[in-house]
Amino acid sequence: MLYHMYEATRMAIQPWRMGAQAVRNVATAPWSPLSYTPLGRQLSSATELFERVTRRYGKPEWGLDKTVIDGKDVAIEEETVIHRAYCNLVHFKREIKRNDPKLLVIAPVSGHYATLLRGTVETMLPDHDVYVTDWNDCRYVPMTADRFNLSDYIDYIIDFLHYLGPNTHVLAVCQPSVPALAAVAVMSGWGDICAPASMTLMGGPIDTRCNPTAVNTLAQEHSIEWFERNVITVVPPPYPGMGRRVYPGFIQLTNFISMNLDKHMLSLNELFDHLVEGDDEEADKKKAFYEEYLAVMDLPAEFYLQTVEEVFQKHSLPKGELMARWNPVKTEQITRTAILCVEGELDDISGVGQTRAALDITPNLPDSMKHYHLQKNVGHFGVFNGGRWRREIAPVVKGFIREHDHELGAKARKLHVIAS
Repeated sequence: MLYHMYEATRMAIQPWRMGAQAVRNVATAPWSPLSYTPLGRQLSSATELFERVTRRYGKPEWGLDKTVIDGKDVAIEEETVIHRAYCNLVHFKREIKRNDPKLLVIAPVSGHYATLLRGTVETMLPDHDVYVTDWNDCRYVPMTADRFNLSDYIDYIIDFLHYLGPNTHVLAVCQPSVPALAAVAVMSGWGDICAPASMTLMGGPIDTRCNPTAVNTLAQEHSIEWFERNVITVVPPPYPGMGRRVYPGFIQLTNFISMNLDKHMLSLNELFDHLVEGDDEEADKKKAFYEEYLAVMDLPAEFYLQTVEEVFQKHSLPKGELMARWNPVKTEQITRTAILCVEGELDDISGVGQTRAALDITPNLPDSMKHYHLQKNVGHFGVFNGGRWRREIAPVVKGFIREHDHELGAKARKLHVIAS
């Protein structure tokens, strides 16, 4: 019923949105005297803000049609190389031949689309051959498709790494840090030659017992049955996935906003002021952020519930108790994949220490293949987007990847010996 109520509310508010648009048309029309008055600008700004906040946003475009390499523009072609029911593997093919490291960017299945990592991908494109997990909205996945849980997530990562082949590098942002580490552990136990050369884990809940946040506390205070009763619902018609049990994106978005309600209210007030003052540049920045932030997708119920139970309640991965399908996940088997852990000092979703735990549960990995970076003065989203990501974090990640790239690393070591 929860999803049906949401859809009914969305339909009920539609006449108000149309009315707001009509008022805005009058307040901005060149023939209207109102458009030349302060009141007109305020009405126009208020109605535009209302329309934007109440709009349902679809999946954003990546919009990455070029990058800059050696000071020259290089065209980018977005191609889907693997199609799956729940996820496509997207390749950002650069129109240039370079021997750059292959990088698999694993986006989270946490309510937002993979395009939330647009800034991450854009920064890595000049120096890497980038592939991204582009997750599909479950409301559009038909009931005839197989179910999707945490083991399936791990299987997807392993399959993608097999497709990309040896000497691939992994960058997992937030929640996929757990399935990424699990996949590498399983592949290492197999002696799989396609186990990645390096793995960068950013703001992920490897061990949520370390410095728990409000998100971790919520998961601990309620049983898995409580989550199933209160946040799991069924997709209504006319969506292709009707009848499928999901954790709806609108619930996740509500949770995200409620965690930082004061900041969002202030931000929207600033957007209103920019619109009234005609400060288009600043207003466009705010609009772009919220067009991405308010675009959400539904998650498979079985994946969400299993993640809550295994990651946030049982802490199965750091305890060595996690199972991926029939494979025990033993992180001590990781011996050849270098690991970089990146955390934000102000992260209120994955607290400081939760990602770094990956270095503690891989005792057989040499210290020379472990690295930790704590970024000062950034929160969760600042770890992988924004100015500090580009200026301070990305150079660390890029340097780590090149240091542990088997081909480039061998060349660098050879040149070092010759120079010596």
